[in-house]
Amino acid sequence: MHNWPIRVYYEDTDAGGIVYYANYLKFFERARTEWLRELGYDQDVLLEQSVAFVVKKVEMNNYAPARFNQLLSINTQIVELKGASLVFHQKIKNESGDLLVDADIRVACVDQVKMKARKIPRTLLGDLSRGI
Repeated sequence: MHNWPIRVYYEDTDAGGIVYYANYLKFFERARTEWLRELGYDQDVLLEQSVAFVVKKVEMNNYAPARFNQLLSINTQIVELKGASLVFHQKIKNESGDLLVDADIRVACVDQVKMKARKIPRTLLGDLSRGI
């Protein structure tokens, strides 16, 4: 499981100071990107190799709002790993450990040029499998 902290900025909120629901998807994306980076894979390098990841499906549950200036923790865990796709279970908690949002996000690996499904590179697949 990977844990990544994020602060809620004013730009993330609506007029009432509550995080706008679509911004949780951005937070989840950033956490997955940082996890890849910690594993030694920068997405710009993967893109140069025509390896891209696209979100295929999202199932998100909102339990309580995050608010302006809160420090949040995003937990990321792979719950399914196949040759060309994976499913992440991600949770956003506040500083008290209260669950605010969770999501199951299916991500597909694609050839960036052809925009067709492709296998996840073998070394990356091996490193991801250690995260299960």
